[in-house]
Amino acid sequence: MANLGFTEIMLIMVVVLLLFGAKRLPEVGASIGKGIREFKRSLSDTQDAIMGQDDTQRNVSSRPADPAAPPTSGEPKRLSQ
Repeated sequence: MANLGFTEIMLIMVVVLLLFGAKRLPEVGASIGKGIREFKRSLSDTQDAIMGQDDTQRNVSSRPADPAAPPTSGEPKRLSQ
């Protein structure tokens, strides 16, 4: 895969801005960040399980909850407003 230069990165950013709009970009970024964090967490859990650590050796509930997540009211979040 070729290296991306400044022009290519700017072109990608403009296309993303046009596709999602300025209001939804923070939501999209937060969603991607949460997905990456969850993926890394599941990888480390899988690696721990493969290496032989069990739940009695480590405290599973010691991971802090996502501080950026607002309290939920039980209803799904609407993306369009």
